Amino acid sequence: MRVHTGDKPYKCNMCDKAFSESGHLNVHMRVHTGDKPYKCHMCDEAFSVSGHLNSHMRVHTGDRPYKCSLCSKSFSQSGSLQSHKRRVHSNRRPYQCRFCGKMFKTNIEVKRHVRIHTDSKPRSCRHCSERFMWYSQLKRHLLLSHDEGTCLVCNICQKKFVSSGHLNVHMRRHQAVKPYVCSDCPKRFCAVSDLNRHQLVHTDVKSFGCILCNKSFRHKSDVVKHFNRCASKRSLSDTLPIC
Repeated sequence: MRVHTGDKPYKCNMCDKAFSESGHLNVHMRVHTGDKPYKCHMCDEAFSVSGHLNSHMRVHTGDRPYKCSLCSKSFSQSGSLQSHKRRVHSNRRPYQCRFCGKMFKTNIEVKRHVRIHTDSKPRSCRHCSERFMWYSQLKRHLLLSHDEGTCLVCNICQKKFVSSGHLNVHMRRHQAVKPYVCSDCPKRFCAVSDLNRHQLVHTDVKSFGCILCNKSFRHKSDVVKHFNRCASKRSLSDTLPIC
């Protein structure tokens, strides 16, 4: 009945989260304790939830049961498919940063972006006191400072990566593989970030706003140039004598 009443009597004593079932609270507590009892027998990855391990196993088996109906891409997780559709096949940007006005396609993107303004560093090293804004930064730190993890090396140019995703994008650039197609023109791209940047050409969306005035721009480089000019003008006007 708690599903219908919304009652959540099981409260976490380390944060403000509450749950309707004691089992859900037990699983949540692993966020604070770092306990990861579900270990992959094919690599050194471990997980706090059994479902996450099941999804991870598809990395090893290559199983991608979730297929995009708009292109040939397929995914190992349903969430990855939904995220792909929003990022690649939609130009809607309904999520706005409350600090700078930049628009995003997904809620998770705007949450990550906000860390730039708040200097939030939620990722902590279990070996030392260092904290990081991004998981990729933590993985790099663990590898370089504590010799934990695996370094991935490009077999063409020997460049090193801590993320398989970054290595995959890098390899596509070597091979000139461009799986991401613009829905408005024939252009193709190696990475979804390149596609997203290009798609702004076809829309009136101006995601980057100047914090000193109301002007907005399509590209980050444009707002940086404008901001420098805008700041200089304002500094100059502050020094002019009042007649």
